[in-house]
Amino acid sequence: MRFVVTGEWSRNSFLKVIVWCFLAYTMILWMTNAGLYFAKMGLSPDSVIQYYRGNPERFMEPRSMYGLLELLHFHSFAMGMLLLTLTHLVLFVPISMRVKAWSIALAFGAAVTGELSGWGVRFVHPGFAYLKIGSFLLLEGVILWLMLQVVRALLFELPNGYTQGDPSAQNGSARNSRERLP
Repeated sequence: MRFVVTGEWSRNSFLKVIVWCFLAYTMILWMTNAGLYFAKMGLSPDSVIQYYRGNPERFMEPRSMYGLLELLHFHSFAMGMLLLTLTHLVLFVPISMRVKAWSIALAFGAAVTGELSGWGVRFVHPGFAYLKIGSFLLLEGVILWLMLQVVRALLFELPNGYTQGDPSAQNGSARNSRERLP
């Protein structure tokens, strides 16, 4: 973390390689997430309802509580780690704190809403299908936006955005910025 806070991430080639590799894996996850979603259902509420509640005419069984619980268990950890890492990297990109806060809130909110809305479709009301579709699209959009912000910072070697708005950090003093960190 010191490399990112002090601005050394733009000069440390090993760190840049690690971040590029992380972004490559995140892009693979982003694409396969969409692929898996569209392999099971589409953007129509009926397709989401059929996936979760089943369709006897198409020999589709409803999702079981155990199956949904198992999926939630793995997705909670994996998506939590992905979003923790990706949003953490965006903290160091020079964009406004308001945009950072909204990005973080939207990413985590869309992920949780996407997971829980499937439960809502299955066990509460079919109307949760709209929430499932919306949260999926929002999560995919936010993850892509977050990745692009990190790519932009890497490509153009943008200054550290962690201390954005801090006048003493703008003079380039890494020592001053380290002294203020907890």
